Amino acid sequence: MAVRSAGVTLAPPLIYLIFVLFAWALSRQLPIPLPDNDWTRYAGWGLIDAGLLLMIWAALLMARHKTTINPFRKPQQLLEKGPFRFSRNPIYLGDTLIYCGIGLLLANLWPWLLLPLLIVCMNRGVIRYEESLLTRLFGDTYRAYQARVRRWL
Repeated sequence: MAVRSAGVTLAPPLIYLIFVLFAWALSRQLPIPLPDNDWTRYAGWGLIDAGLLLMIWAALLMARHKTTINPFRKPQQLLEKGPFRFSRNPIYLGDTLIYCGIGLLLANLWPWLLLPLLIVCMNRGVIRYEESLLTRLFGDTYRAYQARVRRWL
């Protein structure tokens, strides 16, 4: 697999997929059931929809400003508007909302038990390297943005 310029080798969507599949497998092998009713299913689909909308919003903004959405390429500019006003990582936040929605639909505790590990993997294995790259590329402008806007929310 190609190594992105920030040094990360696994694509973030693949990390989320691995965690979803692992949670699903654990829920089948060692089930820890949670409520499964209309409300949990509505909430699950609502989180998935919210995550998709957030990701689309961020991706369209990135395309409009001609900067890459591909984590294996170097960004051309720093975005500070749209969803980037309240999260430095709105696409990863969207991925996490989708993961949580799937967790509700699985009606099992495993996705929730794995969620902290997923966040740690994203922070240490992806976001830290991206932040390092953005600091090298955009310097004080990025540091000021980091001081104003939280990593997740």
